[in-house]
Amino acid sequence: MTREVKLNELTALLETATYPLSVATAQQEFDDVRLMYADGTEPLAAVLDRIDDEQFDSPDEAQSSIYNTIPVEGVGKPGQSEGEG
Repeated sequence: MTREVKLNELTALLETATYPLSVATAQQEFDDVRLMYADGTEPLAAVLDRIDDEQFDSPDEAQSSIYNTIPVEGVGKPGQSEGEG
């Protein structure tokens, strides 16, 4: 069964793993996870494929690497901030 995870829920998901965590192990542990973007979804394993790191030392490091890899369009409109509207 596929788990759909919103970006604001990613931290909680990553905290379930044991660190240090290799990217390959993360791909296996989270192979059923799809990240939910503003404009669709993407398998977390596909995002991890684009990461150059070999391992993460903490959930914060993993989250930062993932956020740096996801497409800008997935987060929302370019230039939009949380307080606008």
